[in-house]
Amino acid sequence: MNKRYQVFISSTYADLAEERRYVMQALMEMDCIPAGMELFPAVDEEQWEYIKKAIDECDYYLLIIGGRYGSTTNEGISYTEKEFDYAVGKGLKTICLIHKNPGQIPFDKSEKTPEMQKKLKEFCEKAKKGRLVKHWEKPEELQSLAISSLTKTIKLYPAIGYVRADLVPDENAVTEILKLRDRIIELEGQLNYAANNAPLGSDIFSQGDDLFNINFIYCVSSPKSDWDIGILLTDDSKYYKHSIILSWNTIFSAVSPLMVYEAEESLFKKQVNTLLYDKTIDQIKKKKELAKKEISEFEINDSDFQTIKVQLKALGLITKSLRNRSVNDKGTYWTLTPYGDNVMTRLIAIKKM
Repeated sequence: MNKRYQVFISSTYADLAEERRYVMQALMEMDCIPAGMELFPAVDEEQWEYIKKAIDECDYYLLIIGGRYGSTTNEGISYTEKEFDYAVGKGLKTICLIHKNPGQIPFDKSEKTPEMQKKLKEFCEKAKKGRLVKHWEKPEELQSLAISSLTKTIKLYPAIGYVRADLVPDENAVTEILKLRDRIIELEGQLNYAANNAPLGSDIFSQGDDLFNINFIYCVSSPKSDWDIGILLTDDSKYYKHSIILSWNTIFSAVSPLMVYEAEESLFKKQVNTLLYDKTIDQIKKKKELAKKEISEFEINDSDFQTIKVQLKALGLITKSLRNRSVNDKGTYWTLTPYGDNVMTRLIAIKKM
């Protein structure tokens, strides 16, 4: 949404009329809204309340200082300095365009008395402190100085600005936006809670260091190493039943890294089979009747695999992936929940010694 910024131009008036025109032209080229003395050419105490209101409605304040301090208020300061003090007090970002060589300004555009010259000098010094200051000599220089200075100030300190009324949401739209924002905050809180807490009611399920008995089969066959004598061995493969008791943490630690992105169900099952192999192969090889035999094809009982899958889902650790796929892909894919990701990290990450 494009914004237009309102800029208050402050200066003495009659002696800087040409300079003000250059600055106003620069602001209009930037699609800014100029405001200032043109609205109040005869400044006095009665007009001051209107000037304050105009400054209140502005986004930035631009001060031009030439050779005059200007007419003074009852407090003994010029109206220009009073405007400056008010704008700074309101927190408006201020740009100061100060004449580089006041001594070269024509006599009729300069202060005549030492007292007023001193006030002008003191005002210049005050205006320079802690804000963007550019110096000028000729009126035509002010156009480019105003554009460059204001562009930089807007970039560093973006203000509220103005937009067309037809681009601003109506009251009902604003109310709806606020409701949606509150809903987003609520949902973000729920997501954060879900990522760090088990689902409600899951504490009744076996989990963590609780144990689960897994049944599986494996294949035993003779090693086929007699090709050198030209004999083709017959297939004497036999399948044996076996079981092992593992904790849910052990099972989940083995399969969860596959699901950081997602894993097809057959790969999920294959990883469980690999776990069974790793945990039992040394024990199985110790059996005398299996000496010098090849042991392979570890396959979990399908019912036990389904139990593992359902249990991890019930504990809020895994869920079916909802990622879009081709119509030809009929596979089932599993992925970690935010909570499952946190549990995996706690289980697998290396602890400090």
